[in-house]
Amino acid sequence: MISMIRTFMALSLAAVLLAFSPAALGEAGSVGYATLLADMAEAALNGTGAGKIDADAAALADETAQSIADHWKKVWLDPDYKLYLYETDSPAQLPVKGKHAFVVLGYELQNGEMTGELLGRCNAASRAAWTFPDSIIVCSGGATGENNPEKHTEAGLMKKYLTEVSGIDPWRILTDERAMTTEENAVNTFAILQEQGVETITIITSDYHQRRGQTLYNALASLYRQEHGYSPEIIGNFCYNTGSEKGKREQEMMIAIHQLASILELPEDQLELLNEKMPMRRPK
Repeated sequence: MISMIRTFMALSLAAVLLAFSPAALGEAGSVGYATLLADMAEAALNGTGAGKIDADAAALADETAQSIADHWKKVWLDPDYKLYLYETDSPAQLPVKGKHAFVVLGYELQNGEMTGELLGRCNAASRAAWTFPDSIIVCSGGATGENNPEKHTEAGLMKKYLTEVSGIDPWRILTDERAMTTEENAVNTFAILQEQGVETITIITSDYHQRRGQTLYNALASLYRQEHGYSPEIIGNFCYNTGSEKGKREQEMMIAIHQLASILELPEDQLELLNEKMPMRRPK
């Protein structure tokens, strides 16, 4: 059990999720989750509204289902949901409050070096960090990409850039150098945030990736709260603007649905049910 392990950084993603498997959620709950996820996708793709989502969450009657449903309505269904964009919006507009951290998500390295997109995320983080000098920064990302014999990590290179190029004090920057996926980004940062007593976070990533990243962080925050009695409040975003958010939105939404299914550890029969229910046609 994960409560028996001394340090969170020694955990694997599988160990974290084991405590929240369908066996823990209950068989009826797992059926409800397949339906909930499919109805969430339907609403985002085809504009069917939140009625089914609300009904599904009410039927499941557990904290995680309600948290997932409410957050989905906020970031995928609300037409007024705002992405704050680096070089377009001032980070001073962000609703930063309490003991706060900027969580910077990594991007796959090329030949052991940062790409232009990861540099863009770092520049967004730098501007936000200079605007809020009392906030800490958590960089997350492991040794990714091919032709990386020295095993450079996304988080390590981000910290180096932020300190040496952006001039941010090293003590403000904490790193998770183990995460290889967005799911692991979320899992591996919560212990860091808890240790630092962080109350609120702003997620920094690329525009097209923001909704998916925030969706996964929110779901895992609910699970982490139930196991550890702690999770930070996600209060905002600040994005590197690739200009591709609209074009990638459907793809990112579908990936988010399947990654939520993975986080919830749905068994094979429920994954099949989800695939049967999943809407495949494009929105009108």
